[in-house]
Amino acid sequence: MESIEVKGTGKYGRGIFALRDIKEGEFIEEAPVIVIPKEEWKKMKHSVLKNYVFWWEENKALALGFGSLYNHSYHPNAYYVTNIENQTIDFYAGKNIAKGEEIKINYNGDPEDQSPIWFDVMESN
Repeated sequence: MESIEVKGTGKYGRGIFALRDIKEGEFIEEAPVIVIPKEEWKKMKHSVLKNYVFWWEENKALALGFGSLYNHSYHPNAYYVTNIENQTIDFYAGKNIAKGEEIKINYNGDPEDQSPIWFDVMESN
């Protein structure tokens, strides 16, 4: 059974939403990645892709599936793990997520990391 979908947020473009209740710790998605070597990233870093990539050791990675469409929050309800060996980014529920709720991650990697990111964060939490 599908558990997530992409749709408009009404505030800031598209986001990922739960199609059913998802329990804390539950696996959400395994997103395969395309690794972009740092030499190639130098030519691409000023493109629209800058907003959709993850750190991948010294390189960058574009997550396929829904992986690059999760929105940021300093109060996320999900987290991700980079799986270098399998070349995937694996997403998990960090807390219970209700059907219809947007699934958000902390772009800093650590759900507790409150470091500034490259854009102004729009959230009410």
